[in-house]
Amino acid sequence: MNLTDRISRQFEDSARAKLAAIEWLATPVAEAIEAMTGCLLGNGKILICGNGGSAADAQHFAAELVNRFEMERPPLAAVALTADCSVLTSISNDYEFAQTFSKQIRALGQAGDVLLAISTSGNSPNILAGIAAAHEREMRVVALTGKGGGRIAELLTQNDVHICVPNDRTARIQEIHLLVLHCLCDGIDCLLLGVEN
Repeated sequence: MNLTDRISRQFEDSARAKLAAIEWLATPVAEAIEAMTGCLLGNGKILICGNGGSAADAQHFAAELVNRFEMERPPLAAVALTADCSVLTSISNDYEFAQTFSKQIRALGQAGDVLLAISTSGNSPNILAGIAAAHEREMRVVALTGKGGGRIAELLTQNDVHICVPNDRTARIQEIHLLVLHCLCDGIDCLLLGVEN
């Protein structure tokens, strides 16, 4: 096995997947930026959830909003629902893992807030329950998925935004999810700060 060739193929495959996704994702990403910016301008907050690598993405996105991305600006209201191990383990222990996000959303979410739900497969039970809870709280949902969107696609309403990566490989989906998160950060900053280019 030639590791250098294998690594090169990974880079090339990732680049091709990203380029193939541009037309598919540009419009829903722009819609998500507008939804999130409107939420923040209306004194709302963005709640973010995901499992595994998507949990890390949730925390990454929250950090970019609360602290900063590439431009100086005031902190923005964002909470990663993946970060409090005491809350996560108490819900999982006392109830079930499927309620880890829905209970937090019912506690923290308000009408006008946005839930960013990240799921590579689109089938995570705790993400599905979280989306249902967000709808109960009259929150708008931005779903970041892949593999056709899974069961999440069935739960979304016309008011929600579905950013579904057109790929079936988990690694490629996750790489594009990270790029989308950076596009969201950049777009929110540009709209809030009036940046033209």
